[in-house]
Amino acid sequence: MPSRFFYLADQAGLEGIVSKRADSPYRSGPTSNWLKTKSWTVEEFELLGVEREPGKAAFALLAHPDTGKYVGSAFISLGRDMKERLWKRVKEHAGQPPQGVKKRPATQWVGPGVKLRIKHLRGEHKYIRHASLLGFGEEDS
Repeated sequence: MPSRFFYLADQAGLEGIVSKRADSPYRSGPTSNWLKTKSWTVEEFELLGVEREPGKAAFALLAHPDTGKYVGSAFISLGRDMKERLWKRVKEHAGQPPQGVKKRPATQWVGPGVKLRIKHLRGEHKYIRHASLLGFGEEDS
């Protein structure tokens, strides 16, 4: 059960907290004496493109819905039906790479109009971190 400290960290918009046993000295590497509790949030982002390389996980390249600026990528871990809907939308909204984005040969670029719901670590970052695709945005469901 999360502690009241976690709720305070979550309300403050922090990424999470690290707890340790009082008698546990610091040491590098995994340990059961330290516990990291992450704070997650879900937001809607604009799909810029999908990066698919053979033998690797697929990623959605995302932009902030208001500014259109690149904010990072999200792991695509959808069920078969949702993946098929996503690939269909990618084909229907095929577009050009946004200006200023470096070339990515394994990317299928998408024009404006596809919104996705993304789960990512809370916190004030320029780019989203540890993100995964949950589904389509409210307008795109």
